[in-house]
Amino acid sequence: MAHFAKISDTSQVLSVHVVNNNDILNAEGVEDESIGQAYLEKHSNWPADKWIQTSYNTYGGVHKLGGTPLRGNYAGIGDTWDAVNNIFYNSKPYASWVLNTTTATWHSPIGDAPTLTAEQISQNAAITNFWQYSWNEEGQSWDLVDKLA
Repeated sequence: MAHFAKISDTSQVLSVHVVNNNDILNAEGVEDESIGQAYLEKHSNWPADKWIQTSYNTYGGVHKLGGTPLRGNYAGIGDTWDAVNNIFYNSKPYASWVLNTTTATWHSPIGDAPTLTAEQISQNAAITNFWQYSWNEEGQSWDLVDKLA
């Protein structure tokens, strides 16, 4: 099955539709996005150029089954279609975060959260604590918090 995102005039994903693979094959029997777009325009009365194919198996610029990733991420309702970078990405989580257009993911301005220590991980596993790092936008830092405290 092929998946297509229905895009608004402001580049927001309105919905995602599934199309039978047989309905998007060209004369050589190869999947063709433009045929899928024409099919969806005919059956939905939504412009063909506002239907963008998306891959259910793509997240963070990686295809989870080892195939070729398609457009950064699988499109979700409310996501943004970035035609310039040919990616779908979700909402910006914090004002300071920056979009990595290679992975189509947001990152803090100081990098990834620190790794939990072995002791913190064992306490999480034992359910005595639930340690995790949480982004502090005001302090521009990763703060260690215990979610069970």
